[in-house]
Amino acid sequence: MRLAEIFSITDKRFLDDLSRAGTIGLHMVSGIAAGTAIGYALDYWLESFPWCTGVFMLLGIVSGFRNVYVDTKKLVANQQKETVERK
Repeated sequence: MRLAEIFSITDKRFLDDLSRAGTIGLHMVSGIAAGTAIGYALDYWLESFPWCTGVFMLLGIVSGFRNVYVDTKKLVANQQKETVERK
């Protein structure tokens, strides 16, 4: 039996769910990195280090967790929908 047959890799929903699960960690890191970079740039421009960096890092953390929550919610909804369709 081939690996593609075991995991049904040709199934579009499976590939969509797999790609969504793969980007969950990336969304967390990118939110924090973008927030920190924006804050650091503002601190450099306004000469107010570390205030903007701290505030924008916290905003990046919040946005990263929000993105993870939304992606996970979509992933769970797709899995539940697929389970209902199989029954």
